[in-house]
Amino acid sequence: MLRRVINPILLLPIALCINSVNVLSSETKNYIDEILEEEELNKPYINYQDIEKIVLNNQELKSIQKIVTSSSLNLSSKIAKRYPSLDFQANGLPKYVAGKKYSSNSSTLKTSQFSANPSLNLKLDLIDPLRKSEIEIAKLNLKIAENNYAIKKKDLIQEAKMRYHKYQKSYQDIQNKKFALDLSITSLENAKAKLDAGIGTKFEVLEADAQLSRDQQSLNEKKIEHEINRISLKEILNIKEDFEINREQNLTGFWNHRLNKNINDGLNENLSLKNILLQKSIKKSQAKSFLSQNKPNIYISNTFASTFSKGNSLSTNIEPKKSGSNYTNTISLNFAWSIFNGGKNKSSYKSKIADAESEEYSYKNLKNILITNISKAYLNLKLNEEKIISSFKEIESSKESVRLSRLRYDVGISTLKDVLVRQSELSNAKSKNINAIYNYNLNLDELERLTFLEINKNCLDINNNKNNDRESICNIPK
Repeated sequence: MLRRVINPILLLPIALCINSVNVLSSETKNYIDEILEEEELNKPYINYQDIEKIVLNNQELKSIQKIVTSSSLNLSSKIAKRYPSLDFQANGLPKYVAGKKYSSNSSTLKTSQFSANPSLNLKLDLIDPLRKSEIEIAKLNLKIAENNYAIKKKDLIQEAKMRYHKYQKSYQDIQNKKFALDLSITSLENAKAKLDAGIGTKFEVLEADAQLSRDQQSLNEKKIEHEINRISLKEILNIKEDFEINREQNLTGFWNHRLNKNINDGLNENLSLKNILLQKSIKKSQAKSFLSQNKPNIYISNTFASTFSKGNSLSTNIEPKKSGSNYTNTISLNFAWSIFNGGKNKSSYKSKIADAESEEYSYKNLKNILITNISKAYLNLKLNEEKIISSFKEIESSKESVRLSRLRYDVGISTLKDVLVRQSELSNAKSKNINAIYNYNLNLDELERLTFLEINKNCLDINNNKNNDRESICNIPK
């Protein structure tokens, strides 16, 4: 009799604990869902293939585009040095001079005169030692600016695709956690039903309820992560309104190119390597320009000068209506030569040559880094291919394990703990598959970025034939 009284008393706090956990889970779920509730309707749809066009609206990319425009205009200004220049100058337009000149030995002279002295100067550089190197440097700087624009564009496209894949992945993570939550709800209901029937234990109910709380919390975390990924994707695409994407996670293509081709094409087409070579050429041109400063500059000039006046200058009588004019036209071949400046130009030349030689080491270093990155991306792609295949097999096996463990638990030859373990294994298998597909797509985008090769739509074997191997990535379940 005493035991019957004590047992309900001992189990009362446990029951209260169960109810409080259930209430907390419910409140947390509703709170998170209210935060993430979306009210917009008829949201535009963003296709994966449209990312390359949408990225062109990125603010950072537009900023670099202005730098390209600036470099182009700078080149035009340097090329303009090939053409003659025309200068107009006027000393007083007009100029009025008034005054007197007194001398005891002669008459007083007066001045009251309006005058203008316009002149035109035409100059054409026949030999300008700096002109050629300046134009060459401007051309190279323009090419570097164009390459930098292309580099940033490709980097932004890769980053945008990565965020797109991440957004898809987070949605699949939510679906996986919902699936795990449904399994935990079923397990809790079964545990309660057994307890009510007198063939279960309170410990199993507590264990199932704790697993349910963990799954609910994990689901909420994935929902928040999904929302953060959405905001991140909007930022890089420079989109103000909300949008929709294809939430199904699929393979974006296949990679049929061998490792050696990946490396060779990647090195030959890499714009960063080309920029290093361009920088080397710029520094060599700058070195030559320092030596050119000690060379003569030869140019032709034609100066047309004229004077117009009205009135008198230094005359005893002022005649306001008196006027006069004269002009001169001077054509000359001019020569300027800075012969010696203390060795300054020679030292500057050696400095730029040393800078150019340093670019060779930068080139070799970047080349080694690119080979490493291409190889890593290729090998990780192959690894993720195997992970996708194995995770599909693991999912099928885990589903069967969950089914059998439930049957064993229902007939009383297994424990709820075994069921929960099998549920966790199934959820983990699904998570492995989601991550493997996500990483596989990232590797594809990375290889496309690094090698400038195209992602293939059809999956081929090493002999470029259609792959019919059932164990291949080409034939995984859709």
